[in-house]
Order: sequence, then C-alpha cells, then structure tokens
Amino acid sequence: MAAEAGRIAVRKTYKLYIGGAFPRSESGRTFEVRDHEGGFLSNAARASRKDARDAVVAARKAFGGWSERTAYNRGQVLYRVAEVMEGRRDQFASEVRLATGLSDAEALDEVDAAVDRWVWYAGWADKISQVRGGVNPVAGPFVNFSVPEPSGVAAVLAPQDSALLGLVSVVAPAIVAGGTCVVVASAAYPLPAITLAEVLATSDLPGGVVNMLTGQVAEIAPWLASHMDVNTVDVTGAPGGLADDLAVAAAGSNLKRVLRLPPAAWTAEPGVDRMFGYLETKTVWHPIGL
Repeated sequence: MAAEAGRIAVRKTYKLYIGGAFPRSESGRTFEVRDHEGGFLSNAARASRKDARDAVVAARKAFGGWSERTAYNRGQVLYRVAEVMEGRRDQFASEVRLATGLSDAEALDEVDAAVDRWVWYAGWADKISQVRGGVNPVAGPFVNFSVPEPSGVAAVLAPQDSALLGLVSVVAPAIVAGGTCVVVASAAYPLPAITLAEVLATSDLPGGVVNMLTGQVAEIAPWLASHMDVNTVDVTGAPGGLADDLAVAAAGSNLKRVLRLPPAAWTAEPGVDRMFGYLETKTVWHPIGL
C-alpha cells in the first residue's frame, strides 16, 4: 500500500544491546545518526560509563556457559547467526549504502563478504584445539599436553573505517572459541552494528555473549580498558593516539592482554592472528603408570 501523502515518518531511536536485552542508556542520552550526505537517519543511544559496566557484568555472567559448550555446538550457533544475517541481507545493504555512499552493488558485496566471513569463523570453532593444542614430547614417565582456552571477557573497539565487514571481522573471532565480549560500535556507522545486535538476539547466541554499545569511543573505551573484569582489549577501532592510552590503562589495572594488530584492508583474508589473540594455553602434566 502506498504511503499516505504528507505522512511524517517515525523517527527511530535505537537502544543498546546488553545481556540479550535492549535497554536505553541509563544516562538517557542519544545522538543523531546521519547518512554520508549529512541527512538524518535515526537516533541511537549514547552509552555511558554505567552502561559499559553493565555490559561487562553481562559478558562475565555469560562466559561460563558459553565457554563450556562443545566446540561443535558453538560452530552451529555461529553458523545460525550467518543464516539470520543472510535473511536480512537487503536491510544490511541499505544501511551500509546510506552510511558510506557505496553503490547498491558495492553495498551488497560488503554484506555478502561479512556473511561469508562469519561462516569462515564458524567453521573454525571445532578446529582450534587441533591447531593450537597438542601433545608435547617430554623426557620421563609423563604425558604433557597443551589445550587452548578462551581468555575471558574482551572489550572490542569496532573499526571506524568499515560499516559491517570490519565489525564482523573483530566480533566473530572474539567469541568463536568461547570468549564473550563488549563491543563499542563505530560512531560513524552505528546502524549496521545495531542490526547485527538484533540478529544476535534472534539467533541461538545466548544473551551476554556479545554486548553492543553505541556512542563515543573516546568516552566509553577508557572505562573498559581499566575495568578489572575485562581480560583482553582489542584497540582496533581506537582513533588517533587513544590506542596508546588504552594500552597503558590496560597494563595499569590487571595486566590485560592488548590486541593491537597492524591495520589491514578488511577485504583481505582474515588469517588466524586475531582469533588466536583471544586464547590462552593451558599445559597439563600427567604421570604414566609403569
């Protein structure tokens, strides 16, 4: 049915995604999301320090159950996310196009690449142990083997230069091995991140495994970097010299792992460095009976 002439469109105000729910920012603040030409698209919640703390609590609560699932099951869950993303392909493409100014075909290409990348990480879920773990040769009546384990809760700063593909490229590797994360979305391109949160909420991913915050990176990230219950900080999306400040804050609190990979084109092959950056290796010794 054609829209009624003179109708005023509803001005949307999107919320945060914390613990599987969509709360408003506790501060009540929002900011305007605009397209590549400066036109109004919507309002989005502007997360505060308290929102960041709530997101970390939700991620920590979800960590036990998610990390204890079988690798095969995590792969199934991640693949289901890709299926739901595929079903919202046109919406993602529209948001990417409006945000970046890409053509329709280019926006669809980015969405397809993002879905394919999510599938690629899903396929890694039950292969990580074989690649990173193993039995180590030792002298003596012992067995020594190494097992990769997720480091815990990660704070992930989404890249500022990619609307969707870069976002997927930093979120999927943070959770595929059993970790949970708090993501600070790109301030310039928040709508694809919000839609991804809606996808996660309607897939099989448990609430709290991924928590999505929108707002100003420079305002939210320092609190995450210094939070005592965050184990890893990915500073990919930190603008300017903020990455250095975050690394110092991470080291000064609880010696967090700082993931700081060199800039790369998001369309390139992802490799395994980012995924393995969220893992720790546990080595176990066991005596052999004589």
